[in-house]
Amino acid sequence: MISIIGDIHGCFHTLKELVEKIRDKYPSIKIYSVGDLVDRGNFSYEVIEFIKSQKIEFTPGNHDYMFCYFIRQLPGRMANAWLQNGCEKTIVSYRKHNNSVSDHIDLILKAPLFINHNDCFISHAGISINHRQIISKYFPNNLSALENILRNDIENIDSIIWARGELLNIGKLQVAGHTRRQNVEYKEFNNVAYIDTSVYMMNKLSSVIVEDNNILDIVSVATKPEDLE
Repeated sequence: MISIIGDIHGCFHTLKELVEKIRDKYPSIKIYSVGDLVDRGNFSYEVIEFIKSQKIEFTPGNHDYMFCYFIRQLPGRMANAWLQNGCEKTIVSYRKHNNSVSDHIDLILKAPLFINHNDCFISHAGISINHRQIISKYFPNNLSALENILRNDIENIDSIIWARGELLNIGKLQVAGHTRRQNVEYKEFNNVAYIDTSVYMMNKLSSVIVEDNNILDIVSVATKPEDLE
């Protein structure tokens, strides 16, 4: 049994309360996140420090990659895209923590694009139906090759950090964020749980409790105003 938290977007106080709520109910549970740790909210630096301190494994989101590409000036479109996607509050959050920027970027770039856990498949945006042939060839028997292919495809509109269209039924539960919902939604036809519940829109931050490819529970916390004001 594991817990997977949706898109966090710099909302540190909300994240901290949610993790406390999860561990109060499930004391020994392992916690994961689908990424988008940074941007929009006030506390991107604090979110990543908390993720590290709590040993929460994550799959990076498009906002995490835009942050890395801009700061490191990596080739591609994502660096400039960050300037139109909520970067301002992230920049402010690091003003007193410049010495941590490089370590945080290394953490993001080294994180896996997906986690194929026995209980479910975790990624930021999910596996698009346009990756059907890739999945049929490499999943689940050659995950390292799949990771490399998906990394080379990272700027594609249907990539594992950008996909907004229909997701593929991969034969097990997919847990994904990226596309905002008001509430956690499960789609039976493609066996996908969508868990980005619009924390930076003053809605809530949510986590699904999953075991053996089944959703057992949903734990949520309303967005804390101090994360956005």
